[in-house]
Amino acid sequence: MSWWWSGAIGAAKKKLDEDEAPRGYQNVALVIGVTGIVGNSLAEILPLSDTPGGRWKVYGVARRPRPSWNEDHPVEYIQCDITDPQDSQTKLSVLTDVTHIFYVCWASRPTEAENCEVNGSMLRNVLTAVIPNAPNLRHVSLQTGGKHYKGSFESFGKIKYHEPPYTEDMPRLDTNNFYYTLEDVLFEETAKKEGVSWSVHRPLIIFGFSPYSMMNILGTLSVYAAICKHEGLPLRFPGTKLAWENYYMASDADLIAEQHIWAAVDPNAKNEAFNCSNGDVFRWKQLWTVLAEQFEIEEYGFDEEGPRLKLSELMKDKGPVWDEIVEKYQLQPNKLEQVAEWWFADLSLGGTGFTDSMNKSKEHGFFGFRNTKNSVINWIEKTRAYKVVP
Repeated sequence: MSWWWSGAIGAAKKKLDEDEAPRGYQNVALVIGVTGIVGNSLAEILPLSDTPGGRWKVYGVARRPRPSWNEDHPVEYIQCDITDPQDSQTKLSVLTDVTHIFYVCWASRPTEAENCEVNGSMLRNVLTAVIPNAPNLRHVSLQTGGKHYKGSFESFGKIKYHEPPYTEDMPRLDTNNFYYTLEDVLFEETAKKEGVSWSVHRPLIIFGFSPYSMMNILGTLSVYAAICKHEGLPLRFPGTKLAWENYYMASDADLIAEQHIWAAVDPNAKNEAFNCSNGDVFRWKQLWTVLAEQFEIEEYGFDEEGPRLKLSELMKDKGPVWDEIVEKYQLQPNKLEQVAEWWFADLSLGGTGFTDSMNKSKEHGFFGFRNTKNSVINWIEKTRAYKVVP
């Protein structure tokens, strides 16, 4: 069984073989955004003894101090603000042994023009610090996403976007999109050094674990379910009927990490962009049952009467309730605004469905997949294991 197929049951559930004799590293990874939803998966999977290209030495970069839920990963943690060119140069230019960069972070600003500026500068700060100083650098792996095909959050409902299923050869939309800016920076900077290849990865809505992620939909919905359970309320679906009924595809964070690693070491994946989704489809009405079962809520569903529910309104005064839950179950001392991004859930559950094609990825040799229902259960269990939700 190949590594990619075995990953379908959860590569990050494997453990490091502590009895194996130490040996030298074959490759050195620099994960930018190591506490994010995919960065955290990369931090778990890269050091495993059977990961392709390994053993890997791993540097992990994030702007905040290292959180407790990331401490057990065998990663050399570097606190660095990559929006600051000087901090980036000081802390990243000295990493002369880096062979592969995995760029899996982003910053949010009020307008898409500002998003283009800050995110483009962040990637450029990293690449200009590392590329000239790492003689053995071979590959830069960049993560963008499905908004490549739909446009930015700012443009939703204002432009005509591509119809799903999305394929990698669809042209860019005629609108500001920081994903396009990131690609342009990637192409420009990697072209400056001979022998450095790149790959671009475009997941859809991501199911994974990270209390720091601005787009952790499962984490946010788990917090919502925990509050409903605590207050004895029904778990009402806070979205549109179209979102309730239509087909969606999701991207498991471990699967995305596996595709990043595959593209970094497989010659057939060089200088290509790839969609990354689980390979099956779901309706939110199906996953809502799974969420309700996980939190033992008997009354749940979509209420077609009245205006659409929005979590940003429904949960705006629930901070004290969350504090009660944290104290009752001895959870990590997070405030509600730290573990729930209501705006993102409202946006995600207000659409009309989306799907992509994984044909290109499979044609180039990546056959990884996930069962989305099992993915949901796995990440809720992990969020519980780290005492983020009860």
